[in-house]
Amino acid sequence: MTDFAATKAMFHIPDGMIYLDGNSLGPLPRGTADRVGRVIADEWGEMLITGWNKAGWMEQPTRVGDRIARLIGAEPGHVVMGDTLSIKVYQALASALEMRPDRRVILSDSGNFPSDLYMAEGLIASLGRGHELRVVAPEDVAANITDAVAVTLITEVDYRTGRKHDMADLTARAHAAGVLTVWDLAHSAGALPVDLAGAGADFAVGCTYKYLNGGPGAPAFIYVAPRHADAARPALSGWLGHAAPFAFDSAYRPGAGIERMRVGTPPVLALAALEAAMDIWDRTTMQDIRSASIALTERFIKGIEATCPMLTLASPRDADQRGSQVSFRFDDGYAAMQALIARGVVGDFRAPDIMRFGFTPLFIDAGDVDRAIAVIADVMTNSLWDRPEYKTRARVT
Repeated sequence: MTDFAATKAMFHIPDGMIYLDGNSLGPLPRGTADRVGRVIADEWGEMLITGWNKAGWMEQPTRVGDRIARLIGAEPGHVVMGDTLSIKVYQALASALEMRPDRRVILSDSGNFPSDLYMAEGLIASLGRGHELRVVAPEDVAANITDAVAVTLITEVDYRTGRKHDMADLTARAHAAGVLTVWDLAHSAGALPVDLAGAGADFAVGCTYKYLNGGPGAPAFIYVAPRHADAARPALSGWLGHAAPFAFDSAYRPGAGIERMRVGTPPVLALAALEAAMDIWDRTTMQDIRSASIALTERFIKGIEATCPMLTLASPRDADQRGSQVSFRFDDGYAAMQALIARGVVGDFRAPDIMRFGFTPLFIDAGDVDRAIAVIADVMTNSLWDRPEYKTRARVT
């Protein structure tokens, strides 16, 4: 069993803060500054350009990708790091569409993160081949998987409510209709067990600055199933996705397997920060994380519903149907969240009325949950949020 008291001690949480926003930006692992500092001083400082060979910088994207593969049920050698999540969505979607040239529909749902939909719209416009982005209600995805669909673009866990799709079921339905799947794991990786290989997923993408604690702007990842790895053509034919980058050929030849999904220069310092976080993840299993997460979220829901009748649960009540976050609806949710943050309970707000709280057992325990409930009950019962300073919207909510 994971010693979560030990993992909690490996994070820096400001004094007096109960941090329930690791589903948006994970806190700082205590080992990160030292790890990045050593890369700066000992590798960049002393090795300079020879670090690409001596320090293994060029292999870093696949080395770190294998560490994440363990957390998402992916086969070794089929996850690579780099770029942003939006770029990885574009890559996966473009490759999938090219593999289904006779179909024109991208199927997604209204619970998907808007950025994924924006990338799909942009790709459709660039291709100019009459593709359609079809967006349905989350509960209607299965019924809309038909032989007109080329690819499904689904975020496994809804960023607002925490509602979880059944990856295995939807992937099986898609394949029965000849449809490829792209899964966004932004709110899954590090939050709950994922079994990409077992589910037969075709492509998956995700970020590392949320539950995986890689830091603001941490690099994204992409997964390509082994059966597609040497067939999927990369739409973004970057230098480091070339079969032989240092041959400096004038024409592009895709690299072998997942290497072809590399684009530009690896973000060495950002990957070093992520590696420090991965050292903590090596101390646990996703099964332990999930069991502890369910216990924490159940405790939170019970406590809030007992003390804050003005808040309405927006997340599925059944723990098996949600990720590792709990959301409540409140008309003045933005102001209420600002009042909580001012009192040391940090969650976030998602329009139009969602107060969102994330639970990561690596650094959140039952005592934190109970203290958070007490603060939330005080703020809500006494309308402490109803002040002008809490109602002015900041750029980031």
